[in-house]
Amino acid sequence: MTSLENRPNTALVVIDVQRGVVADAYDRDRVIANIATLVRRARAADVPVIWVQHSDEDLVQGSENWEYVPELRREEGETLVHKHFGDSFESTELESVLAAHGVGRIVVSGAQTDACVRSTIHGAFTRGYDVTLVGDAHTTEDASRYGAPPPDEVIAHTNLYWSGQRAPGRHGETVQTAAFEFGEPDVG
Repeated sequence: MTSLENRPNTALVVIDVQRGVVADAYDRDRVIANIATLVRRARAADVPVIWVQHSDEDLVQGSENWEYVPELRREEGETLVHKHFGDSFESTELESVLAAHGVGRIVVSGAQTDACVRSTIHGAFTRGYDVTLVGDAHTTEDASRYGAPPPDEVIAHTNLYWSGQRAPGRHGETVQTAAFEFGEPDVG
């Protein structure tokens, strides 16, 4: 139902599942296993898998912490988008990659829930995309010492509010890995 014309396709976007980003992430192993399941399903359905990789002064490009976790492997031909800001669209080629694939719906997984994942789902939505957030395939670290809620609550809240996003010609939804197949979004 995207508001983008001639963009009927879907892509899986995997955001920042890098060693340094998820080293102390909540429920890390289960989330990465769910992302791996989504990647396998996307490949089997011939759905593009777009890998996003962040770098900045704390996550230096080429460092061990900057590398993707060993449990997830990008295949030859799958796009890697390098970014320096939270929103995966900001100053990157993500939009042109998605346009080239005719994508109007993105399925989002990755880290961190309250930073790059949240920025990207909002950025995609305002750009006209339908956005599916896979509720058990994103995570964040515990920032409660800075006044944030515990990570399980951050994730639950993000899943809750994203499940009802609506705007003219597009919508957001939250789904779980076990129930998700790459097909038409549930607009009910």
